[in-house]
Amino acid sequence: MWPPDPDPDPDPEPAGRSQPGAAVPGLRALLCSLKGRLLLAESGLSFITFVCYVASSASAFLTAPLLEFLLALFFLFADAMQLNDKWQGLCWPMMDFLRCVTAALIYFAISITAVAKYSDGASKAAGVFGFFATIVFAIDFYLIFNDVAKFLKQGGSADETTANKEEEENSDSDSD
Repeated sequence: MWPPDPDPDPDPEPAGRSQPGAAVPGLRALLCSLKGRLLLAESGLSFITFVCYVASSASAFLTAPLLEFLLALFFLFADAMQLNDKWQGLCWPMMDFLRCVTAALIYFAISITAVAKYSDGASKAAGVFGFFATIVFAIDFYLIFNDVAKFLKQGGSADETTANKEEEENSDSDSD
């Protein structure tokens, strides 16, 4: 059921039958994760903000929510299809981090402008949803930053120990 049980069924499956979705994590497995829920919230809020800007007099701002909606859907699809494992040449965490930082900054700026400058209700609603989107994008880039920082701390210490071992192996110990 939804959400999945934290304790899976301890009974092993019969040898002849296996679940078709067990080997390939898909959209359901992604939506159970925090990253999946954040991407879904980002795309939903971006779409709602886009619709509000279309209906408002502040239609000059509708491009940013549309682009962020499409980018959030792309990253949701990429995470569901595990494209980050298939395309190793791209730095996925950095792309996602930059997407979230720029989205948070742009949403914050256009939301302040929409609320302060335009007086119609759709512009005010777009600004409010833009502020909510700013918060969601900020949470996402904060979590990405923490994950990347942890990874770099672990990688840096591992690189130092291997470098020290190589120095010890390559040093001329016979020159005493």
